[in-house]
Amino acid sequence: MKARNYRRVKGVPYTRTKYIHGAPQSKIVKFTMGTPSNRYEYQISLVATRKVQIRHNALEAARIAANRHLQEKLGNNFFLRVLPFPHVILRENKMIFGAHADRLQDGMRHAFGKPVGRAARINPGQPVIISYVNEDGVEAAKEALKRGRAKLPTPCRIVTEKMNVSSSEVKEIGD
Repeated sequence: MKARNYRRVKGVPYTRTKYIHGAPQSKIVKFTMGTPSNRYEYQISLVATRKVQIRHNALEAARIAANRHLQEKLGNNFFLRVLPFPHVILRENKMIFGAHADRLQDGMRHAFGKPVGRAARINPGQPVIISYVNEDGVEAAKEALKRGRAKLPTPCRIVTEKMNVSSSEVKEIGD
């Protein structure tokens, strides 16, 4: 089956791995990249505009694309986080087509399906990837999230926010 068959959110999520034998592991290697301990001035978010399921392959591809661009442009002076976790297990009732296939399968009888992948359910307005950068890296972060957006099966928008740092926190940093 193609990935587009799993985009639509329908039915109850199938998540109880305790009862599911043979469920594949998530392909997302890391959820956080860069230097989390630094203080950053800007937060750039990739926000989904539709309700959709995003497969773990697509999340990993978006993470790799965004991380690679940020590392080329900013070195290690950024922090990138992938927020959704692929909990939903996707199933497929595999069908064989061709001559004498009817002897090997039952069609839609017992069509529950076998686990084939994982996906994360995303709601409209939910951030998918967040990047924290300083003022000199805002354009690089926007470009990185734009490259990551191309890997996702839903339209997304990029939101830039300036982080609020109070004067007392600035004094603490200087001390």
